[in-house]
Amino acid sequence: MTEKVYQTAHGPIHYWVNEKAERKAPQLVFLPGLTADHRLFDRQISFFEGKYPVLVWDAPGHAASWPFELTFTLMDKAGWLDEILRQEGFGEPVLIGQSMGGYVGQAFAQRFPDKLKGFISIDSAPLQRQYVTALEIWLLKKMGPVYRYYPWKSLLKTGSSGVAVSDYGRELMHDIMMVYDGDQERYANLSGHGYRMLAEAMEANLPYRIPCPALLICGEKDRAGSTVRYNKAWHEKTGIPLEWIRDAGHNANTDQPERVNALIDAFAKKL
Repeated sequence: MTEKVYQTAHGPIHYWVNEKAERKAPQLVFLPGLTADHRLFDRQISFFEGKYPVLVWDAPGHAASWPFELTFTLMDKAGWLDEILRQEGFGEPVLIGQSMGGYVGQAFAQRFPDKLKGFISIDSAPLQRQYVTALEIWLLKKMGPVYRYYPWKSLLKTGSSGVAVSDYGRELMHDIMMVYDGDQERYANLSGHGYRMLAEAMEANLPYRIPCPALLICGEKDRAGSTVRYNKAWHEKTGIPLEWIRDAGHNANTDQPERVNALIDAFAKKL
């Protein structure tokens, strides 16, 4: 994988792309969740980088993609992703988003419905307003101070153990969070902005229709918010296939990478 940088008016976006693959398409684009970075998909990248064109980023404001002005919207984020994909010749992208990354994928589908080859959600949720309550949106907007005043050692413990059930998944998330060790203000600002941006995208009440083959993946032990409930409703309302991952939490792709990789591979082969 080769690290590259895309410059925006808000700051740099670092991303990694492979140069050679057996197949030219589809192209797999991995989008980590809020506060996570490209390492979240290490087990997926090592599996797929020789098979398909693969791209993964540190989302704006995250890890290497810093300093970055946190005034952008979810649609801005989707726009920068499109510019990066065009620059890399990714004309048939399959967006694979974990948690916040899944929301980015839905925003991309809203802005560029004709460009999306496929969509896979991993422990994410639907972006449509109908799925969330007014109270849930209000709470999303108030999360910044929670992360600002929560004791860092406790936050580090709950943030890593709460999203995964495997030793590997927990240790990886701990290492990812340590990027912000000593700068809790940055972590709080990044988290608060992300949740607020998400709430505003939901309040926009756009269709956020998925215009391509799609797959929902969710850990059976996902305890992050109401992710399990959202995925059940998403599947029931849209008919998008839903795969439950045993012995997996919110970061299902780190808890059960072989199972998740097999699902992604089967999805890609069908395309």
